[in-house]
Amino acid sequence: QVQLVESGGGLVQAGDSLTLSCTASGMIFSINVMAWYRQAPGKQRELVATSDSGGGTDYLDSVKGRFTISRDNAKKTMYLQMNSLKPEDTAIYYCYVEAAPCSDYREWDYWGQGTQVTVSL
Repeated sequence: QVQLVESGGGLVQAGDSLTLSCTASGMIFSINVMAWYRQAPGKQRELVATSDSGGGTDYLDSVKGRFTISRDNAKKTMYLQMNSLKPEDTAIYYCYVEAAPCSDYREWDYWGQGTQVTVSL
């Protein structure tokens, strides 16, 4: 099995920065896609940023130029650097990975428990 642990959320003011981290653990054969999703109260979960195993990245339009996703494959860790935060960025942020455990080598979806990010005016 693959476990994901997130950290770095908190309460900040508009314009501030935060960095989220997500570390995968367990008997992992490979990790393909790593991504961050978020869900605001009363809204559907949305994809914020993705990073594939080839180094490609993609972003939600509303965060382009402000957020940066990165990964350290050796540490099985993903980061989301969030700059110029806005109140509308307030949400629970979830880590997602598409990974193959050593138990069967097939890729499965795994989710973190979520970390709260609150941006005040």
